[in-house]
Amino acid sequence: MFQGETAITVDDKGRLAIPTAYRELVAGECANRLVITYNPFEPGCLWLFPHAEWEQVRDQVNALPKVKAAHRDMQMKLVGAAAVVEPDGAARVLLPASQRAAAGIEKKAVLLGMGNKFELWSEQAHLAKIRQSIGEDEITAEMAVLRL
Repeated sequence: MFQGETAITVDDKGRLAIPTAYRELVAGECANRLVITYNPFEPGCLWLFPHAEWEQVRDQVNALPKVKAAHRDMQMKLVGAAAVVEPDGAARVLLPASQRAAAGIEKKAVLLGMGNKFELWSEQAHLAKIRQSIGEDEITAEMAVLRL
């Protein structure tokens, strides 16, 4: 559904404009409802899910046994912090201030379409991540069979 990299500017009120290429998808397929939450695996990054996709993720995460600390951490970062956002008339969504601050997202950010969701990266975290190469010792069996 979503694919591509877009440089984004966050305005002084903490809003970002949905890129033109995604506006129809967000309006139609997402019913103009996105859910923004933390990426529990990467600092400097937030996730934006279409609402229907989010409900599936939320239910899977909430089904994890709460006796394990890692499960509780994931539930807190994903479900506990989740906020429903709807684009305004100018196709802007308001990013929660607490999430922006925790991810270090200021004026400049990068929006990545990752298929079923968006990733919103702080400019600095994105640059650091994209400059890292994948080493030979990190290649998994699943990666080794890809024809790149």
